[in-house]
Parts: sequence; structure tokens; C-alpha cells
Amino acid sequence: MLAVTLLASVATPGMATARTLTGQDRPELQQAIQAVADSGIAGVQLRVHDKKGDWVGSAGVRTLGESAKPPTDGRFRIGSTTKPFTATVVLQLVGEGKIGLDTPVATYLPDFGFDRRITVRMVLQHTSGLFNFTGEYNADGTVVPGIPWSGKEWVDNRFHTYQPQQLVRLALSQPLRFAPGTNWSYSNTNYVVARLLIEKVTGRSYADQVQRRILRPLGLRDTVVPGTSPEIPGPHADSYYRYQDGDQWKTVDVTRQNPSWISSAGEIISTTKDINTFISALLGGKLLAPALLAEMLKPHATTDPTSDYGLGLFELRADANCSGTVLINHPGGGVQGSATAMYSTLDGSTTMEASLTYVDSVTPPGAALQQAQQNLIKLVFCGGGESTRH
Repeated sequence: MLAVTLLASVATPGMATARTLTGQDRPELQQAIQAVADSGIAGVQLRVHDKKGDWVGSAGVRTLGESAKPPTDGRFRIGSTTKPFTATVVLQLVGEGKIGLDTPVATYLPDFGFDRRITVRMVLQHTSGLFNFTGEYNADGTVVPGIPWSGKEWVDNRFHTYQPQQLVRLALSQPLRFAPGTNWSYSNTNYVVARLLIEKVTGRSYADQVQRRILRPLGLRDTVVPGTSPEIPGPHADSYYRYQDGDQWKTVDVTRQNPSWISSAGEIISTTKDINTFISALLGGKLLAPALLAEMLKPHATTDPTSDYGLGLFELRADANCSGTVLINHPGGGVQGSATAMYSTLDGSTTMEASLTYVDSVTPPGAALQQAQQNLIKLVFCGGGESTRH
């Protein structure tokens, strides 16, 4: 998962703005997103669907130094929340008999020299052992670097184009982190491999397949797969990055960037409405047959004691939140200066989607932000509409 770092002092956010879609007044949600903004986030968008109806709101500012609020229908880079989209396309191809879930990746991509123990399932599950092309931390705290995605080097080269084959070959130049299938480690490489699988067996681009199989059928008109385009089409809030240049610290607007560095592991641009439609359709069985959806949601232990991982989705363990509620989520969808959260109960009856824009930095998230986020999740999922797994 991309490391999302949040600076605790970016702006003095404005008061929250909110729009109720079904007429209900939800001051508690307005207050909750204001608390997130007050913790040091520049802008927040939130969408909640529960038994009370639908609600959207925003807090903070759209652009630093200005007073306009983030648009509640704003587009944003969803980062690793792209991974459930990618996994869904792969599983659809499994359902069509074009890919075998337990077939070695090398069968489909023989020119890369993959270890034949690595299966398609392991790639989607992050149990392949493949080195993360964005870099890895060793047990002793040392770093094995990958492509530049932070600091001055990334800022200076943020419009550089990477080919997906280049990212995968870089990862394969490093030894496996562990024997395939014996451990779990989140690696962006896995989901670029998934892209290459999609393109190999269909003969069409990744963007074409996401559009044809997910975006068009669900009417996700505000979701795009940008490829190498640095633009965010439509209304959006701005993202920022703070880095050291010699003896000086500089803050730059990084809203425009070439997302090919993260590719199918994190490139998609969307809205809270479209993400809500996607996760609701996915959990509602509109995108995958029941057996394949069950495979996607089958939990596998991760290195985080609070969550398991399926095939493209995290499952927050019942003992990590309230009332035995199981939450399907991808909470860490982040790229520089922008983060996305997607949460849903197992039956899709309660969902929450959020976008944060901020000044990204080497500074870790502050305690105030962590507490504000936890309070928001508890407010939405402990106040009603829970779905308990039996």
C-alpha cells in the first residue's frame, strides 16, 4: 500500500458545507468532517449511505490560500482504491475461462521469467513475494529503493512516463521477499502484473477493459483511467507536496502528475458517488458471480492485526471496530497529497467514501487526524445499519 503521510499544519479550514440528498439533517456528520479538516487536512469530501438515506458534504478548502470549499462532486486520484477495480476485471476473466485463478502467472506471461510457483491468486492476494517496485523496507529498517516516488527526485520527474513492463521488470530484478504463498506483503507490483495479464488474454488495453466491464455498465461517467495524462478532468480540490531542496523546504502543487508510475495499482480518478456505486454493485453481485465474489472476499491474514485481505479488498476484523461489524474496505488509497477511503458493510447496506487533500510530507499523520478519522468511522458504522457476519 502506498504510504500516505499527512502534514498536521496546512491551512485554517473553512466551515463545513453539506448537501443532504434525501432531506435529512445530519449535523453530526458535518461536525465529524470538520474535525478531520481541523486536524490539519486542507480539504475533505464525504459521502455516506445508510438506513437514514444518502448524505454528502465537504469541509476545509479547495485550494490553499482561498476560501472556496471542496466540491462535493469533485474528482480525485483514488490511489490504491484502484486495486479492487483491477481485481474485479481479472476475476471476470476467470469466470469466462480466460484466466485460471490457481494457474502460474508464467503460463500467460512467459517472457518475464516469473517463478512458476507464483499463481494469479497470489498476485491478487499479495502473497506472491514479488518485490514492490516503489521500494521495500528490510526487517532491520534499511530501505531497498525502487522507482522515485517521493522527495525532490519525484517532484522533478513527476511527468515522466513509465511503461508497466518496465515496472515489473524492475521488481523482478530483485529477489523474492519470501517463497510464493508462504507469507503476505502488500506490493504494487502485483497489480501491475494483473494489468499485464488482462492485456495479454484480452488483446486490449487495461483502460479499455475497465471501461467496458465496469465503468460503462455501471454508468460511472466521472471515473477515468488516465494512463499517462496528468490532468484531473472536471471539478476537483488541489493536492500539495512538501519536500526538501538543499537547505530549503518547498511546497508545490502536485495535482497534475503523470500517474504511470503507479499504473493499474493506483491510477484511477473517480468521485465519491462513483466509488459508492462501484462497491455497492460489487458486493451486490452485479459484477461477479457468487462463487467468484466469495473468492474475492475470502479473508487471508495480513501483517496488520486488525485486518485480513481477500483479492483486492481488505476486511476489517470484527474485533477491530464496533458491534461485530465486518467492514469491506480499501482505506489507504493514496497518492501524493491525496487520500481515499472506501468502507462498506458486508451486505452494502451502509457505505462511506471519503477524499482528503492535504500537504504531503515526510511528517507522519498526527494523533488528532487519527482520532478524527476513527470517530468518523465509528459514527457511521456504529450508529446503525451494521451488517454482522455469521
